[in-house]
Amino acid sequence: MTADSGASAPTFPQAMEQAAQGLALWEAGELSDEVLADQVAHLVNSRDGARGFFVVSLSSDSALMDRPPEPLVLQLRQAGEGVVDLTARNLAMSTAMALHHQRSGDATQQARSERVRDRSTELLRQLDPNLVKQRLEVLLQAAGQASGPDLDFLDRWGYDPEQRRAISEAVLAVAS
Repeated sequence: MTADSGASAPTFPQAMEQAAQGLALWEAGELSDEVLADQVAHLVNSRDGARGFFVVSLSSDSALMDRPPEPLVLQLRQAGEGVVDLTARNLAMSTAMALHHQRSGDATQQARSERVRDRSTELLRQLDPNLVKQRLEVLLQAAGQASGPDLDFLDRWGYDPEQRRAISEAVLAVAS
């Protein structure tokens, strides 16, 4: 974007703040589905913007990502691979964390992680099917066969064999 447009890519914290404000206005009925979708489109045009949006929207108490409005789904689909990639990563991380919280007896955090997992699953079902299939095959290869480009991602987070099995199951659940 040019400096004249006045709309540079937000930083991660700025994106989180903008997403939270947008969700609050949408929840209060002060923002239409279309206007919210346009705001989200600006956020998901950059990696940090998309990360900030998903951190807030997938984990918040807002019902937005339980049944995303069609204008929002259209904007997320148009954003393409970046949104698919982040949603797949959110699926993996929330699945692994749900198991971690279950093991530690933290039912509240487990439920929050499961909500992010469920929202990620549903969103992946609404995004471009070809991009989702390609991305999830890479994740499944790493989680199930310990190979491929996502292996570094799973290793970096230290996911154990049981968490990787849970991730594989979550990936396969997207298709069902």
